Amino acid sequence: MPALSMTPGEISDYIAKAGRDAWTVPDVPAGTPRRPILKVGVIGAGTMGGGISMNFASVGIPVVILEQKQEALDRGLGVVRTNYQRSADNGRFPQEEVAERMARLTGTLQMEAFADCDLIIEAVFEDMDLKKRIFADLDRIAKPGAILATNTSALNIDEIASATKRPQDVIGLHFFSPANVMKLLEIVRADHTADDVIATSMDLARTINKIAVLVGVCPGFVGNRILFARQAQAQKLVSQGAMPWDVDAALNTFGFRMGPYQMSDLAGLDIGWKKGAKTANPIRDALCELDRRGQKTGAGYYDYDENRRPIPSPVTAKIIAEITGVAAGSAPGADDIIAACIHPMINEGLKILEEKMAQRASDIDIVWLNGYGWPADKGGPMLYGDMVGAEAVLATMERLGAEDPRFAPSASLKRLAKEGGRFTEVQPG
Repeated sequence: MPALSMTPGEISDYIAKAGRDAWTVPDVPAGTPRRPILKVGVIGAGTMGGGISMNFASVGIPVVILEQKQEALDRGLGVVRTNYQRSADNGRFPQEEVAERMARLTGTLQMEAFADCDLIIEAVFEDMDLKKRIFADLDRIAKPGAILATNTSALNIDEIASATKRPQDVIGLHFFSPANVMKLLEIVRADHTADDVIATSMDLARTINKIAVLVGVCPGFVGNRILFARQAQAQKLVSQGAMPWDVDAALNTFGFRMGPYQMSDLAGLDIGWKKGAKTANPIRDALCELDRRGQKTGAGYYDYDENRRPIPSPVTAKIIAEITGVAAGSAPGADDIIAACIHPMINEGLKILEEKMAQRASDIDIVWLNGYGWPADKGGPMLYGDMVGAEAVLATMERLGAEDPRFAPSASLKRLAKEGGRFTEVQPG
């Protein structure tokens, strides 16, 4: 089919319907009993754990927060109090609610305090061995019927569940940072997750004012898996002569508030890096070795002024030239950058559907609209695929796939280009 032309109203209607559809889980009967969630445990009082806890305390559900050391616990609870106080000062709720919400939070250094919790959410850093040890402990401590959830953003939840004797009670609840603000909640169904755990989790998402999308277990699930494809292409563009600010500017023009390098500087370039490390991104490694680790150090891919305004950096440009050996000024144009970054996202969405990791194409759009800042006027990766047409996406993926087999066109993309049909109508499987 030719590229699809849509009015702003039609795009808005599509997004609204996609949001409604995401709540429906066709293979979980509507009458499935729910497990009562009257008390929640959260493992970790850091940025994620504190933000996750706020979601429940804000709607009246008591929370027990576990940390290893009192200092870390006090610091985490202090951040939560500060966040609540700021909201009250801005008129979001009455001042007296700060104390009421904080009263629903109980800090502990002992995991045994989770013994009467109905839901326990692990929110520690991404280390499989650590998560498995935690879930083995939860298996021993948690009461029968408690839901055991992990906030992992990419790890294999089936492997995490294997540390327990109750894999039917294990599910992924992937909150997005800051967890007390971001609307998206990826609910990740593992191989053995029980229907009532899924139904309870979907209902709970509504209770805490999230937008839930049910996804399957694969590296990065839906949102981050597609993000990984974009990041790989952005990195490749820089190796071919583009500067980070060229890539970001093209994606800013497309409609993203932040491009991949702006995002990296905000998050911190040293996530998953340690001194002396040689990773798949030698440019990042070199920047970190110079203590250019992003906004927090005043420099990363960009230089930053006193207002944290990003400025293209000659230091970064010199590092890139030394590592890539590509002459400056050989950068692809903005349209080519957009195609190289966005079309692989569409192709990855089709692979996700082929593997039944998403329930419907529009769920992928809801994930990206609500979790990653996809521009609303372009409807999400799958609807945007319809807007540009399968032939254009296929041409890009054939070129990229010839350079790297990971980006070979999906079977669904080839079929759409040959036979017609819409990306948004592709069914799982």
